[in-house]
Amino acid sequence: MDILGIDEAGRGSVLGPLVIAGVIIDNRKESILENMGVKDSKKLTPDRRKVLARRLKKMFEYDTVIYSAQDIDEMRSQGINLNEIERKGMQEIIQKLDFDEAIVDAVDVKPLRFQDKLQRATGKNIKAEHKADDKYIEVSAASIIAKQTRDEAIAEINKYFEDVGGIGSGYPSDPTTKKFLSNYTYNEMPGFVRKSWSTVSKLKNVQTTLI
Repeated sequence: MDILGIDEAGRGSVLGPLVIAGVIIDNRKESILENMGVKDSKKLTPDRRKVLARRLKKMFEYDTVIYSAQDIDEMRSQGINLNEIERKGMQEIIQKLDFDEAIVDAVDVKPLRFQDKLQRATGKNIKAEHKADDKYIEVSAASIIAKQTRDEAIAEINKYFEDVGGIGSGYPSDPTTKKFLSNYTYNEMPGFVRKSWSTVSKLKNVQTTLI
């Protein structure tokens, strides 16, 4: 049976893209992935993720949906929340690929609600669970591809800012990222910054107050 695993990377980041990845694994090959050391991307070193992502892409059919910071800001300005943005990306992958069952890492606090929305929208057999990237090796594989794709995007952006200390991981809690953002006013923020994030949008209020 062909199983489509789907996961994302970059959901909570204030910088860079949100990447959603799907990879189709024949369940008879799950032991091969286990022997390769495939697991939730958060449990792997960057170097190991890079190697595994390259091997997975060569071995299996996969697809990615990438939403830039500007894409996310635009959709949020239209009242589309982050859960719906992710569901939209997952739905796109589900409708594009051919498989028997899909397993997705649920982003909704109610996994069954998330599952039902995807099933009704696509007509496909879908299972949505929390921590699916840690429970199902197909979703682990997708998490590796998503994370590596995002890491490459962040590394490419970082090249242009190494002389000012870099941009960090892109997450609001990262001191390097916070320092990077402090160099700009709200209106000066580069295009890869999610201006709709509270970390950044509050700067707009500060700027307005000062004026």
